[in-house]
Amino acid sequence: MHKILITVYDMEIGGIERSLINMLESFDYDNYEVDLFICNHSGDFLGLIPKQVNLLPQIPHYTVFRKSMVQCLKEGHISALIIRLLSKTIAATKARFRHLKEGPGYIQMQLDLKYTSYVLPKFKKNYDLAISYAWPHDIVANKVTAAKKIAWIHTDYSELEIDNKMDLAVWKKYDVIASISEACTEAFIKTYPSLRDKIKLIENITSPNFIRKMADEPVELNDSDQDAFTIVSVGRLSYVKGFDMAVKALRLLHDKGLTQIKWLVVGYGGYEAELKQLIAENKLEDSFVLLGKQVNPYPYMKACDIYVQPSRYEGKAVTVTEAKILGKPILITNYPTASSQIVDGEEGLICGLSVEGIAAGIERLLVDSELRSKFANTCLQINYSNSNELNKLYSIVDVPEQNYVMKEVTV
Repeated sequence: MHKILITVYDMEIGGIERSLINMLESFDYDNYEVDLFICNHSGDFLGLIPKQVNLLPQIPHYTVFRKSMVQCLKEGHISALIIRLLSKTIAATKARFRHLKEGPGYIQMQLDLKYTSYVLPKFKKNYDLAISYAWPHDIVANKVTAAKKIAWIHTDYSELEIDNKMDLAVWKKYDVIASISEACTEAFIKTYPSLRDKIKLIENITSPNFIRKMADEPVELNDSDQDAFTIVSVGRLSYVKGFDMAVKALRLLHDKGLTQIKWLVVGYGGYEAELKQLIAENKLEDSFVLLGKQVNPYPYMKACDIYVQPSRYEGKAVTVTEAKILGKPILITNYPTASSQIVDGEEGLICGLSVEGIAAGIERLLVDSELRSKFANTCLQINYSNSNELNKLYSIVDVPEQNYVMKEVTV
């Protein structure tokens, strides 16, 4: 039986973690032994990991990622703390020099992983296939011995503000780079043309039965929510997800007299304070509601009138496919990979990537119930199950054992 390792940083609620759960739900455990290494055993999705998966013990040295410097100090991770301080200083300088819109965060993550990997223990077990499911991909590249190694692309790399030279050095250590969509592949190749031959398209796995079952769980809605035209969005509260544009779009719609609209957002993140301030400035406290972290967003999605993804960029948003599975009329902004998400005019609408574009798209769906019904019916007639995508993954590991050459880790 082939041995597969999958690594991820934690199981906090997010699109990458949700897609991982869907993949694990569909895995062939009769023929593949799957170890899952989670750096920090935290997150509400921990309870959703299928029982067939062998969850590896937590290793203290690996828990430092995504922890604050105060936490690292309290827990005695002095090396990690020093590296974090160094990385923060270097990243801040690079961000100022390049005038990065999103600040030094992504570059700091890269530096943290690069330098921390020097002091992390190596994995003792050898694997037939090792999968790094979340960026940055230094851990599997430098600390795991495996016959084949795969790293996953989950986003639009033409938009990601990172140190590309540092990133390229890590990508080169992988045999295969799994891309979740053709649009993601095209953006990645523009940034890293030398890696073209390593890319393999493996779409996010969707499990319609799992999603529909979760959507049937009860959810409490206020009487005002039930009477309103309800929009739902699911995503991390960040600049990338465009919720600031969503707030302003709702203000435009209310100013036009469309005050029956209520927008519910499921998610959490570092942009929450700014969003709350923007909501207050636009006097939308009762109409634009941040629901916070929800383990199960599907009942909210099922109960909404339309699902809206107002992102500035995406790889291939898992939530959009999930909304299609639940038969929801969908509106997404025209981010670079949008055309790989929905068929415009058939499964939903692609609107302008602007406050005005979002407002216009919502208004069109609000006033045209027949169009909403058309989109919903189209989605309900399509089978979005794609567990056969896992065959592409199996084909990478299913090679004669005499052809295996175990790659020793190097930092």
